[in-house]
Amino acid sequence: MVRALTHAPSERDVHVTNWSGSLSFTAGWRVWPRTEEEVVGLVRRATEHGLGVRPVGSCHSSTPVMATRDVLLSLDNLSGVVDHDAEAGLATVLPGTGIEDLGAQLADAGLAMENLGDVDYQAIAGAIGTGTHGTGESLGNLSSALVGGRLVTAAGEVVPFGHDAGDPPDSDLTRAAQVSLGALGVLTSLTLRVRPAHHLHRRNVMTHIDWVLDHFDELAATYRHVDFYWYPRSDLAQVRVLDEPGRLDGLRVPGRLKRESSGPSYEVIPNHREIEFDEMEYMLPREAGLATFREVRERVKARHRARVAWRVLVRTIAPDRAMLSNAQDRPTMTIALLQNATLDYKAYFEDVEPIFLGHDGRPHWGKKHTRTAEHLSRMYPDWDRFRDIRRRLDPGGVFLNDYLRTLLGEEGRDR
Repeated sequence: MVRALTHAPSERDVHVTNWSGSLSFTAGWRVWPRTEEEVVGLVRRATEHGLGVRPVGSCHSSTPVMATRDVLLSLDNLSGVVDHDAEAGLATVLPGTGIEDLGAQLADAGLAMENLGDVDYQAIAGAIGTGTHGTGESLGNLSSALVGGRLVTAAGEVVPFGHDAGDPPDSDLTRAAQVSLGALGVLTSLTLRVRPAHHLHRRNVMTHIDWVLDHFDELAATYRHVDFYWYPRSDLAQVRVLDEPGRLDGLRVPGRLKRESSGPSYEVIPNHREIEFDEMEYMLPREAGLATFREVRERVKARHRARVAWRVLVRTIAPDRAMLSNAQDRPTMTIALLQNATLDYKAYFEDVEPIFLGHDGRPHWGKKHTRTAEHLSRMYPDWDRFRDIRRRLDPGGVFLNDYLRTLLGEEGRDR
């Protein structure tokens, strides 16, 4: 049957575990296409055989968006920056490109992403498809950098969109593709908005959480990147501020300097962690963010302090227009609960989640949450529009699994 599906490298009955170890499944086939043509052939033959297809990058997601009993289409061999236009501020990137590699390759061309996330383990298509973000009140999530690309649909057709189709950047298909969960098809090429390569100066300071809360709004309005970790077993927080060299000269934070570094943006922004963790993150309206954090802090101190080994991370995101972006149409503050992967997370996450929901929070698509289509459909103004586009591109649900059917409110079962 593998030969009937593809000539690309493949394995049968592959056990797959996500990055943190909290999810696992066995795929009937795992396939590594090397070209867009191999993706097209694979999707066509899978559809003919009545099989589902799920694209996968680095398996960093904490939700089972990639899980399938059928064909797991790995993007690993579709990697690299293949073109760039420095004058236009655009780069063409293959979907399996690791974010760390992407930073280095763009730097070789004198370019950089506008922003990056807290870690750089992910493949770029997976990070964009789930709305991964960094921090900065004037900076959108990674998905907002996607201005065009090429998409292989369930019929095995290659559909260009956005810049690649000569369409405006706010076309419906582009806005749907920016945060698609891999439910529209397989991205085989991404056109990203980029900026000139630049250096950043980073300063991390350990200080009292009350000082951070009193000064966060001022810091976030003054500097390019600002976030903080609160350590639940203490009243300490680590505030992190990044900006162009020279811009931090006037920064004064009472406390102990934890880290200071300068260098290329793609090296300075991400944090490198050796320990795996599970995570829940919600995106809140910016104006409600600090009040929500204070409520979360009191809940953690009252019920969870003895069992929480990791910190709570707070960041900001600029609004965007992607149909399923959790920063859609509103300045956003994010609050993430992190728990060591060797410890139980469920009671902690599910006890705090109602606080997020009570403040109009939207869950991160790649992190733990309990929401389904019944709740999510009320959070997104373009929910039905996205589903209409998905059904047009994939009427048979080739790119859906059980989890996505529940998440998006589609009928049927995993193919």
